[in-house]
Amino acid sequence: MRAPSPQQQARTMTLEAFADTIIPGEKRYPEDRAVAGAAPGGGAVEAGAIELLEWDATGLTGGLDDFARALDAHALAYAAQHGLALDESVPPFVALPFEDRGALVGVLTAPGHPEKELWISLALFSNMAYDSAAHMHTRDAIAAGHPGLTAMGITTPDPDGLWRFPAYTYGRALADLHPDTTPSGSPA
Repeated sequence: MRAPSPQQQARTMTLEAFADTIIPGEKRYPEDRAVAGAAPGGGAVEAGAIELLEWDATGLTGGLDDFARALDAHALAYAAQHGLALDESVPPFVALPFEDRGALVGVLTAPGHPEKELWISLALFSNMAYDSAAHMHTRDAIAAGHPGLTAMGITTPDPDGLWRFPAYTYGRALADLHPDTTPSGSPA
């Protein structure tokens, strides 16, 4: 397996920084620049935002290079507008302080911004990676300690791989089981 090119590394860092702005998490290692460390626990990046974005099923995969380039161009313009000096050793969006990343994303996703739909779609996939682990089977995500599913309290399935809930939501059964219901809960 080949090591990623510098351009691929920069793209990944920029997209990770965006995902971390949407759902922040703690740094993965002390020198982590993409993840700002603005919140305890795992955020969108640890939840697999990049894996989800790179999955062909999202329909965004082919445009990720363009997303990263555009985000970095917006970061340069934002920095110039606000008199910020950016560290040139990392992509411009990554170099922004966390608060400024959030302010820029707020501008890009605001009503009336001409690119709003693009940035909202990227934000939605960052949320989806955290909220549902859409790129993984739920059992695998739970077994791996997926941060979003763990935070939501999603429990492990029964040994047969099915989820059953012996405590009813309303404190009582809402209906009697049909007599032909199979042990898996399916109608016969």
